[in-house]
Amino acid sequence: MNPLLLFEKWFSEEKEQNNLDLPSACCLSTIGLDGYPNSRFVSLKEIKNQSFVLTGPLDSRKGREIKNHSKAALSFWWTCTERQIRIQGDVSEIPKPDAKIYFKQRNRDSKIVSTIFEQGREIQDIPYMQKLFEEKKTALGNKDVGQPKNWGGIYIKPIRIEFMEFKTSRLHERKLFEQTSNGWKMTILQP
Repeated sequence: MNPLLLFEKWFSEEKEQNNLDLPSACCLSTIGLDGYPNSRFVSLKEIKNQSFVLTGPLDSRKGREIKNHSKAALSFWWTCTERQIRIQGDVSEIPKPDAKIYFKQRNRDSKIVSTIFEQGREIQDIPYMQKLFEEKKTALGNKDVGQPKNWGGIYIKPIRIEFMEFKTSRLHERKLFEQTSNGWKMTILQP
């Protein structure tokens, strides 16, 4: 009764029905530095070491929030299969060699953006941002784009995963898996 296997099954079923590359989009929620919840959409890279893997600049707002409070939540909503998954877990940094592999998998423009911008920080204006990007792209030519020191990734090791299948009858099927000292415990929740 491993909920990560059920997640992978549902994820696969959504990808089969969804023509877009959206199944990996998920809402990451952290505890803000001001104590308020903070949510944003990110892209799930994979499940590894019984954890959900996300990547990006570790000194961004989300990175600073996670460093301050190493707990987070992920939410998935898949329209094709009408399923929702909510995950809560503990956060830790992925190993640097793994971060290097994920960075190499990014497209060139994403790599360039990561090297010149500080995610979430103020900038003069949009034309200035575009100018910086084009200048960096021209300066690099065909050279490899190096991984910035602030760029890495996180594991979210789940302690709680809730699966919900929406039904037209409104009798939505909800299963909650919680990590215990004896493994995963599953309970069925009312709609």
